[in-house]
Amino acid sequence: MTDGELNPAFDAKLLSRIEDAGLNASAPPQQRWLDGWLVRFSPGKAKRARCVNAVAAGRLAVEDRLAACAQVFNEAKLPLIVRITPFTLPAELNALLASLGLRRFDDTRVMALAELPAFDAPTTRAVTMRSIGLDAFAQRVGAFRGSPLAQRQAHAERLLNSPVPFFAFELRADGEPVACGQFALEGDLAGLYDVFTAESVRGRGLAGALCKHLLTQARSKGARYAYLQVEGDNHAARAVYHRLGFTDAYAYHYRTRDPSAA
Repeated sequence: MTDGELNPAFDAKLLSRIEDAGLNASAPPQQRWLDGWLVRFSPGKAKRARCVNAVAAGRLAVEDRLAACAQVFNEAKLPLIVRITPFTLPAELNALLASLGLRRFDDTRVMALAELPAFDAPTTRAVTMRSIGLDAFAQRVGAFRGSPLAQRQAHAERLLNSPVPFFAFELRADGEPVACGQFALEGDLAGLYDVFTAESVRGRGLAGALCKHLLTQARSKGARYAYLQVEGDNHAARAVYHRLGFTDAYAYHYRTRDPSAA
């Protein structure tokens, strides 16, 4: 999928709604508007919560806006990162950033499911699903990932202050928590987030079982469509999502001057 391309198999209005929903679901307390750009500077791990989203054309020259954004990130002691999507404005921003020396990294796919099916529940008693609180979830997924305490705390802060509700679950195998995931619900749109399986139990179908449970829960709350965001080279995860019916809807990536940002 090339830059700026929307999958014509989906209604473009739905994909625009998905982009908005993704921004809402990743909103941190640390954000501000700067001449039509949504500037986020959370200290957490998620790049969606610590980057510039150029969502409006604005009035200032792009170089002036970049300089103002750089000042915000410098004050937050974070590298300047700009997120580029098919909805980015001005449309030539990606090429301009490349010409200014901001390198591209983390190609990501937004995958969508146009109609939520009914999934079967896990058939083994050894696998159970349990709802958990958002703070506990941030600690659980942070422990799985090996994230430092500051990132776990920033994740919990973002979830607890989210403008849209999140519903978090952990999967237990033989009584031990080995996977977790959550979904954000906005109207009839459900977004899967932070799906993670412990390395020791991968390849046993647990990620698929967890995602089916998340989507079933979302469907019971009125969701008709689903979306998720996954790195383009995460082939194992993408295979799981394809088996669930998800299809690539569009792509996005980031640009930065800081080699440590990735």
